[in-house]
Amino acid sequence: MSAAGLGFKFDPEWRITLFTLLLVPLMTGLGFWQLQRAGEKQALASSFELRQARPPAPLHELWEKPAQELAYLPVQLRGSFRSGEYFLLDNRTHKGRFGYQVLAVMTLEGDAGTVLVNRGWISADPARLTRPDVPAVNGPLAVTGHVYVAPGSPYLLQEQQLQAGWPKLVQAVEMDKMMPPVQALDGGKVFPYVVRIDADAPGALTVDWQVINVSPQKHQGYAVQWFSMAAVLGIFYFLRCSNIWQLLRGTQRQGE
Repeated sequence: MSAAGLGFKFDPEWRITLFTLLLVPLMTGLGFWQLQRAGEKQALASSFELRQARPPAPLHELWEKPAQELAYLPVQLRGSFRSGEYFLLDNRTHKGRFGYQVLAVMTLEGDAGTVLVNRGWISADPARLTRPDVPAVNGPLAVTGHVYVAPGSPYLLQEQQLQAGWPKLVQAVEMDKMMPPVQALDGGKVFPYVVRIDADAPGALTVDWQVINVSPQKHQGYAVQWFSMAAVLGIFYFLRCSNIWQLLRGTQRQGE
């Protein structure tokens, strides 16, 4: 029978139809979600670059600023690190090596309060049998860095409890729990956000701050993958439930 005599037929099979109706919208939605994430990461990177271009602001001018104005804002601190009094942010890797980030307690000059300064990463014993030997920084000094405002609440498997004494091991930065033991040191007010130190500042350890963990381009690549899979599934469904392939092959044979 010639292709002209066949005519187009569409006979959807219910199981394949249900499978396609479920997956195509899901994969398409995931593609648009990845594009949205790409836009958010691009906006975050642009905001970081713009704010890093500003001159460092004295911290005493920023206590009452809202979080959205403080995020990634360059700051300058003047004060002294308290000897032996710091938090160890657990399970932080650098180039595949186990370690901690050191959140040191700095007392600001002029009784201006206290701030937690993330001095960066230090290697440690993967077996956790010993704590790292964190080099002390003595005397008054000026430190530059930027304010870090976490994008959301940390994910914890269980509520963390701070042990007595210093240093204190923490799984995540929870300022509402970390501020009371810092306030108990000298009774002063504590800046509500961590300051991440600059790599060239005195007291800096290994500093490699990641503003975004996944680039906008990678999110866009993921979006293309999801859209491609949705398109392939849609084409497969159309070919499986219709005779379009037979019609195309018949037309090709007639043209030979």
